[in-house]
Amino acid sequence: MPEQSKEMYDFKKQLEALKQFKGRGTELISVYMPPGYPVADMASKLREEFGQAGNIKSKSTQKNVQAALEKIMHFIKGVHKAPANGIAIFCGNVTQTEGKSDMRIYSVVPPVPLTVGFYRCESTFVIEPLEEMLGQTGCYGLVVMDGKEATVATLKGKQIKVIKKMNSTAHQKVQKGGQSAARYDRLHVEGVEYYYKRVGASMDAFLSEKNFKGIIVGGPGPAKEDFLKMKPFNYQLKILGMVDTGYTDEFGLREILEKSGDIISEQESIVEKKLLDSFMKAVSENGLVAYGYNDIKRALLAKQVEKLLVSEGLELHWMTFSCEKCGKTRERMVEGTVQEEPCECGGVWRVKSEIDIGNELIGIAEEQGVPVEMVSTDTAEGAQFFGTFKGVGAFLRYK
Repeated sequence: MPEQSKEMYDFKKQLEALKQFKGRGTELISVYMPPGYPVADMASKLREEFGQAGNIKSKSTQKNVQAALEKIMHFIKGVHKAPANGIAIFCGNVTQTEGKSDMRIYSVVPPVPLTVGFYRCESTFVIEPLEEMLGQTGCYGLVVMDGKEATVATLKGKQIKVIKKMNSTAHQKVQKGGQSAARYDRLHVEGVEYYYKRVGASMDAFLSEKNFKGIIVGGPGPAKEDFLKMKPFNYQLKILGMVDTGYTDEFGLREILEKSGDIISEQESIVEKKLLDSFMKAVSENGLVAYGYNDIKRALLAKQVEKLLVSEGLELHWMTFSCEKCGKTRERMVEGTVQEEPCECGGVWRVKSEIDIGNELIGIAEEQGVPVEMVSTDTAEGAQFFGTFKGVGAFLRYK
């Protein structure tokens, strides 16, 4: 699953790095090209912007914007169309020192397809469309309905895709005397049941979705409650919750998205809580778990690991230091950035090599087909896991 891969781990780290940059003016450029986008069209747009940038009053801003545009145009030269998932390119002078230039360019190919294409020049890099992809930790089914019409859709991150729309063919209730009233009433009930069964049948499409979490049902009236009581859908489909909406079309789907945040986050936090509770219990009982970089790496290489746990945003490195003066070397784990330290001989310990621990462990796990669970640090359990075990742990098959 993409959210559990080294690809997504690297993607998150790229976004965190891009967040840190601030321009001295509106001179940081962001270019988004969705899948298959003709690069020649974007190159033409950038040439236009290069000419327009000549009108910028601030000479330093003008110089930086044009230099960034030139760098991007050189970067995309010779490319005919955007990659399968699209590409985002970021370029600008990121120095915070007045009068100095540090022109950098970054490209990000996202783990899922981009749905937007644009050029923007602002004081920060525009990464919101990429950040939205981080919310795609699973697929959810949406059903919004009343007694007359229904819309069935999927939700991935903030992207809603309509699967089917349908109308009820149930006869309206009419006031007729004698046998006519009973007959019309029976036809109405049969029509409603048929309508509910059609809605239920359309929900079978959810069964083919990868990493499907469950279904949220919405609507403006009692039809949704009646539908859930009848349960005319596959027993494998799990109903996560129900919300009231004013509409049964795309507006209704948007209402579900706005109102179901607690339902979705609760589901994901419950799964994570169970996972981490199980890990903590196994640690206390000296069970089938491993923690600590060396022990986990050893277990992975010995093919003992059943599941690897890694905290999101992990900044943990295994570094080798050397002193040029006395020639000594040493190794240790470092969290975040490292400052130069004096050696006992009067020299300075300098970084000779470093390994991104999260990246390395995830890479080994993927090579062996070991599932990887990315653990949030926003929950109490996730924060405890990060603080106690430095954000890495593993369930073992055997010791």
